[in-house]
Amino acid sequence: MTALITDSHCHIDFPDFDGEQEALVARAAEAGVHRMVTICTRLRNEPKVRALAEAHEAVFYAAGIHPMRAAEEPMISVDEIKALAQHPKFVGIGETGLDYHYTADSAEVQKQSLRIHIEAAQETGLPLIIHARAADDDMARILAEGYRAQPYSCVMHCFSSSAGLARAALDLGFYLSMSGIAAFPKSQELRDIFAAAPLDRILVETDSPYLAPPPHRGKRNEPAYTAHTARVGAETFGISYEDFAAATEANFDRLFAKAAAWRPA
Repeated sequence: MTALITDSHCHIDFPDFDGEQEALVARAAEAGVHRMVTICTRLRNEPKVRALAEAHEAVFYAAGIHPMRAAEEPMISVDEIKALAQHPKFVGIGETGLDYHYTADSAEVQKQSLRIHIEAAQETGLPLIIHARAADDDMARILAEGYRAQPYSCVMHCFSSSAGLARAALDLGFYLSMSGIAAFPKSQELRDIFAAAPLDRILVETDSPYLAPPPHRGKRNEPAYTAHTARVGAETFGISYEDFAAATEANFDRLFAKAAAWRPA
């Protein structure tokens, strides 16, 4: 049997997958990807994302305001997030974070939004899902300030930042998630960052429809392809695929405890 793994971050509500979700989930299962967390990046889309989680046993969801959308969307409130978190398949807060690569002009709004999401994670006990790009110093500072005020759990999704931010996150007890970027041939420096991290802090994801790993690079990504990144992850840590899969499953269950505890009604 294929070792089971979880795609901890995807976007199967995106138009790229319209009308294909049932086949998408089936292809994932064939590849051993027995669960996925699909991420809502704008609250207006939450009903569609929630419906996908309700329709498919393998699908869980999270919601928040993506940092690149923070200036375009109404500012979310902690109470709004807490209300969404009552759903049995709502398992994480975000994605949120900071992105100064394309949207540095909205940095202050992004910081405000991030702090609201941190507070929601603190109050709900659900893990924070972080997008970080070209904002390492501010990201490390704000995450640490929030943690000192009240501890919370967190995953640095699609981690591709510096070794310094990786260490700052790991020092807070947070997790790093490997995406298809880690499988790109020229990503050895990134693989070295992951290899230096504890195995019990690693997750895998696709961020689909983006960032397809080889041999699908340049094409539409999908949850089934988590297996390709996980194979590179196993090589990075010098262990078998089965052992890497088991480790990342245990890590996912520890961080996303609500998803691990969920049972069909």
